[in-house]
Amino acid sequence: MTDTMTISLPTTSPLCSPSFVYGVATSSFQIEGGASERLPSIWDTFCDTPGKVLDGSNGAVACNHFELWEQDLDLIDSLGVDAYRFSISWPRVVNQQGELNQAGIDFYIGILDRLNDKGIKPFVTLYHWDLPQHLEDKGGWLNRQTAYDFRDYVDVVTKAFGERVHSYATLNEPFCSAYLGYEAGIHAPGLACKTYGKKAAHHLLLAHGLAMQVLQKNSPNTENGIVLNFTPCYPESDSSADREAANIADAHFNDWYIRPVMTGVYPDLIEQLPSSEKPEIQPGDMDIINQPLDFMGVNYYTRAVYRCDDEHTFVLVPQDDAPKTDMGWEIYPQAFTDLLVDLHKRYTLPPIYITENGIAEADTMSQGAVNDRTRTAYYSQHLNALHAAILQGVDVVGYFAWSLLDNFEWAEGYEKRFGIVHVDYDTQKRTIKDSGLSYSHFINQRGDSAPISAKEPC
Repeated sequence: MTDTMTISLPTTSPLCSPSFVYGVATSSFQIEGGASERLPSIWDTFCDTPGKVLDGSNGAVACNHFELWEQDLDLIDSLGVDAYRFSISWPRVVNQQGELNQAGIDFYIGILDRLNDKGIKPFVTLYHWDLPQHLEDKGGWLNRQTAYDFRDYVDVVTKAFGERVHSYATLNEPFCSAYLGYEAGIHAPGLACKTYGKKAAHHLLLAHGLAMQVLQKNSPNTENGIVLNFTPCYPESDSSADREAANIADAHFNDWYIRPVMTGVYPDLIEQLPSSEKPEIQPGDMDIINQPLDFMGVNYYTRAVYRCDDEHTFVLVPQDDAPKTDMGWEIYPQAFTDLLVDLHKRYTLPPIYITENGIAEADTMSQGAVNDRTRTAYYSQHLNALHAAILQGVDVVGYFAWSLLDNFEWAEGYEKRFGIVHVDYDTQKRTIKDSGLSYSHFINQRGDSAPISAKEPC
């Protein structure tokens, strides 16, 4: 590792405590491959549709984690992290009749057992976007029955896993599944209809609530919750019109998901929607969605700036001169602090895990190493922003870097690299980047008896 960039925090920070959980994260479709050993998912179909994925690629092999999982777990262990967040492929573990596929379950049991042997806490996400295609053929998340199919899947899987799991998240980023998948058409299943987004979102949130009831019954000793993504909305100016535009955007993209989970009601925006866009809410639905949570997972990457637009109510304003990631997302750590403090003020939150935070960069390998200074700086800046939020009373108990490996980045294919570990997709060779070495060094220095300068990593 070069010595040109480190992750630095004040030594008195709660983030320097040995009890604070640090981990790395992945998802099934993005890394596993092994497509012939499971049912097709909506992402297989999406990838097979010309023009949907930027580089025309798919997840049939990805990082071949399906075959290389033992090597990958040794790699995770070498980083010295406390936890590993990964997702279960629904099409791998349950057949079309809703019964267990024992081979698929055994794959994950092997991972769970090895993690526990290594003392690494398994954080399991039950749905990270790879819906079985046969359920999409019946309407997918536009079909209310899919929420109950998800409940049944969670029931059989959690019974099979027994006491092996430390934490379950029901859903990862239902906004992306609902809005990007059914309203904007950017993600699988690629449906682009304005009347679909809120309806799909309601069934996803209903699925979350039903699954939480199952987890309370089957797995009461695990930490059970949900993972939501947030893109804080800022007004372009201090005008009342721009502030209202930002508030409306926030209601659509952020508050629509957290408010029903935390309070059992949708934002007031629901009364302003055309009837064609409103979800069908049946008696008892909101009580099911509003289940007690052991934790809230928060994913943060960037912010968005809006101005008032008479025709569209709000319009996104590009920040042309701001520093950006390879995804074109503005690097703005202050929004991370602002988001967490705002959520803390608005809601009575359970403990928070930062379940995703990271950056895509156009990494290059030179003499067997990747000196990704911008990524290391990003982590340092955002951990300091997290430190600032904790000082203002936000109860954050853990942080997961996204992601462990370079992987299939959804509609971007393999063009974007988020990993702290470089993957050569031709040879499947893994190389820990300088950011990964810095992250590991930072984590493993916690609790050292020798005094550490506040200018050095804690």
